[in-house]
Parts: sequence; structure tokens; C-alpha cells
Amino acid sequence: MAELRVKRGKIISQEMTVPGDKSISHRAVMIAALSNGPCLIEGFLPSEDCLSTVEAMRSLGVQIDVVSEAEGLGPTALRVHGRKGKLSCPSEPIDCGNSGTTMRLMSGILAAQSFACELTGDESLLTRPMKRIVEPLSKMGAKINARGSGGECAPLSLNCGELEPVHYLLPVASAQVKSAVLFAGMQTSGKTIVTEPAETRDHTERMLNYFLVKTARNENDVVIWGRQIPESRDFKVPGDISSAAFWVVAAAAQAGSRLLVQDVGLNKTRTGILRVLIRMGAQISEVVDEREQGEPFGALEVKGGDLTGTEVSGDEIPNVIDELPILAVAAALASGETRIRDAHELRVKETDRITAVANNLRAMGVMVQESYDGLRIEGGNRLRGARVPSYGDHRIAMAFAIAGLFADGETVVEGAECIDISYPGFEDTLKKFASSKLADEAKRKTNADAELSESDSDSEGSVGGDDGNGIEKG
Repeated sequence: MAELRVKRGKIISQEMTVPGDKSISHRAVMIAALSNGPCLIEGFLPSEDCLSTVEAMRSLGVQIDVVSEAEGLGPTALRVHGRKGKLSCPSEPIDCGNSGTTMRLMSGILAAQSFACELTGDESLLTRPMKRIVEPLSKMGAKINARGSGGECAPLSLNCGELEPVHYLLPVASAQVKSAVLFAGMQTSGKTIVTEPAETRDHTERMLNYFLVKTARNENDVVIWGRQIPESRDFKVPGDISSAAFWVVAAAAQAGSRLLVQDVGLNKTRTGILRVLIRMGAQISEVVDEREQGEPFGALEVKGGDLTGTEVSGDEIPNVIDELPILAVAAALASGETRIRDAHELRVKETDRITAVANNLRAMGVMVQESYDGLRIEGGNRLRGARVPSYGDHRIAMAFAIAGLFADGETVVEGAECIDISYPGFEDTLKKFASSKLADEAKRKTNADAELSESDSDSEGSVGGDDGNGIEKG
């Protein structure tokens, strides 16, 4: 089991990019596979989860060629040869690995195919709720069964065929369930409507529109018309705002730090974390690139300072759900109390993230009260280094690696290999932040009030351990 060892960091002065967006990479491969021809997907995230989607599509007869790779990480550009909506029967159960996105969205795609198949995954995925997918697809006429844990969890068996359009009211705000119904609705003979209780990330609708599939939004209703085949088009995946969030918090919570993140996705249904951090006092500005590519993207600039506690609850929760672990770390670094409410969905992620965050913050000396749907965090005290488990959850591992940059002594994140599920290369970036030499250089620049734009854009940037050995992996 890999360990990530982190020591207190120094001033950040960094310009960087982050890997491609995980949610968008999944959807790009899926929609391209259903299109009427070859599509070049650039900026693909070569994480374990996204590669599960690639292998799932290959098992269904889709030709996917690797166009380019990042050394030591995996493919970052793919050519996907669309099958005009007609997939082939797989020879064995489709392995979705640890990816709930793969399993839930593939269910919607497969529900209208002309063959029977099964979706399975690793031990963690087989414990996560799938009834939320089974219900709407069953209403559309799909024969789908969850065969695990009392009919609630995977493996999923699908005996597919002709579907009927539906008007489905989501019982909880879920972009994955919405997307599964839209993918199924695209293959019916009529108009399918999904009504959301609160707006969720809209990547599926945006990307379907980019691939010339007609959808519409009317307040909380998302509409798609059936019998449509996506038009083959090339697509560029922007950087992942959820990955950038770790570095944004590291910079925002450290007075004197400056960070510029280029080419990152700035979809308003994903930038809730920026709004929360700004409410906490963070100095963050964004510039959106006006070029049309289906998803808004641009640059983020962050200047470090003092943060104060806030409340995160209600309708904003669906759009910060993945960032709540790192927001909890920001809360620990802020003065005053932060309350996170209405986040019961965290209980059924890769792990119970509410309990995992509470346990790890307490280990680092933070006062935390846990409730069914959230946390109350008393911030403002110095963190102490500790040995903390990842619980096999990539976002827990990364959040507490960042916490270690602010802690006295050494923080050891156990089970850090799970980070590759969503962010291959995270450790290398953390090492660059931990370069003592670069940290000293950044401090000199900050003291001289140097602007990021005046620095060498190829410089590697700067959070360093006190002894120059900030990060090591055991």
C-alpha cells in the first residue's frame, strides 16, 4: 500500500495547468462512440475511471485509437470511431472498475440496445446505490435488475430493447441519473423530459448540443428528442476544475501565495467551489475564453489571504459535491465555524466521505461534529501532522495531502495509490510544489511584489517542505 508523506509547505508562486476534466472525458468518449463517424478527443484524462469507460466501449465493438500519450500517465488524445448508435454484444460482463459514472451512464446507453449484457465493477463500486438508475430506465421499458445487496446495488443485468419516452422527476439532484435518462431518451421515438429538483452539472446537455443533438432547457426541465445520432466532431476536453480545486485551496489559504491555472473548465455548474471560497474571503478572479468548444474554459488567478468560516448547504450542494472534502480542509484553515449541511450524498461515494473527513480532521487536531448530512468544523487552529487513511477514496487522499502542507510535522496519507482513479500525476505536481529551492525563489518574488505575468511561464513553482524534502512516497 502506497504512502504519501507531506511536510509543511512554503509560499506558492506558480503557473500551471491541470489534467482533463474527468466528467467531460467520460461523456466525450461515450457520445463520440454513438456518433456517425470518427471523432478526435484531445485533452482526455487518462485516469483509471476514464479508462474504464474506454475499455467498456471497446468491449461493445467501438474502435478507439490512441493518438498521443503523456509519458508515464497514459493516453491524452483518442480517435473514437462512432457506430451510429448501434453497439455490439460484449463477450463477457462489462467491468466498470471503480467508476460510478461509467456504470450509470452506460446503463442509459445500453438500455435501448438489441442485446442482453451485464455491468459489474470492483468491490467499492458494488456497494454503491444503483436503484436510482434502475427506476427511471424501468419506467422507459428497460428490463434492468440490480442483483447486489437487496436489489439496490450492482451487478446490473440489462435485457435491452425498445424504449418509450418518459417525463421523469428526479427524486434527488443527480447529474449521473439525468444523463442516463437523456442517453436512453435519445434512442426512443418521442420526447423525454427530466425535471431536476436543483440544477446539476450540465456537461451532458452541452456536449450533446455540441455534437448536434437537439436538447432544450425550460427552468428545471431538460428535454431531449429521440431518434437522434450525434454528428461526428472533434472535441477538446478542458482542465478539470475539481482537480484544480486542491491547488486553489492551497493557494487561497496561504497569505502571500499566488497561483494561475490556465485552460481550466469554468462551467458555472462546476464552479460552485469558487463561489464558496470567495464567500470565505478568497481572492479569486477568472477570465473565460470566448472560443466556442461546447464547454466554457479559461484562466483562474488566486491570491492567498485569510479565510473565514461559512455555511455550505441547500441548492449549492450538488455543484460542490466532489469538492466538499477539500472545502472541509479549507474550513479547518479558516477562522471561525463552517457548517456543511444537506450533503447526505457524501455517505454513498467511494467511501462514507462525511465520516472519513471527520476522522482525518480530528487526527490533525481539528474540532469536528458529524451529522447525518454534514459537518460542523471549528477552524483557525494549527494543524498537526498525523497518519491518515485514504479509505480507498481518491478525493480524501488528495484533500489530506493538501492539509499536510499546512500541518506541523509530517502527514502520512495511507493508501495513496487510489489517487490515480481521478488524477494521475498528482504526486508529481505535489513534488513540484514542494521544491525548497523554488519555494525560496517564490518567497523572494512575493516579497518583491512580482506579478505572475512577469515570471517565466515554464517555471515549476513552489510549496516546499521545511527541510527541502516536502513530499515522498513510501
